[in-house]
Amino acid sequence: MRDLKAVGKKFVHVMYPKKSSALLRDWDLWGPLVLCVSLALMLQGGSADSKEDGGPQFAEVFVIIWFGAVVITLNSKLLGGTISFFQSLCVLGYCVLPLTVAMLVCRLVLLASSGTVSFIVRLVVVMAMFGWSTLASTAFLADSQPPNRKALVVYPIFLFYFVISWMILTFTPQ
Repeated sequence: MRDLKAVGKKFVHVMYPKKSSALLRDWDLWGPLVLCVSLALMLQGGSADSKEDGGPQFAEVFVIIWFGAVVITLNSKLLGGTISFFQSLCVLGYCVLPLTVAMLVCRLVLLASSGTVSFIVRLVVVMAMFGWSTLASTAFLADSQPPNRKALVVYPIFLFYFVISWMILTFTPQ
């Protein structure tokens, strides 16, 4: 129960991003694991035996998220970051929460219709949540970097969340 409350508090920190060391201090990987599995399951598409589904396979999403987070973390550490490897993985994983919400909204919009208006609604939702994820993660990670190297840390974070956002936006269930 204690761990569940800690995960919930970290979700609140991501939904209302502000400069705080609480997310960094008590890191865990339970929330990122749940978010990654949820996003991968929603992106998987229709039936499991279908070769023609409109989304990536579960393992592809899982590997892209975790490998991307590891690469960003290594980049941060090589540029002189002051946080630990697992603290960075924790922050990047929890900041996938807005994109998971975007995927849920996009699935609901796709259930209603799949026309031009549906695409525009999905585009607006995904862009907003992409910005939210990027803003939340940089609010936590940027302060742990030397001032002259912050842009070198933020750019890979931008690309990481952009790739996940692109997977969400281009998802079409069959």
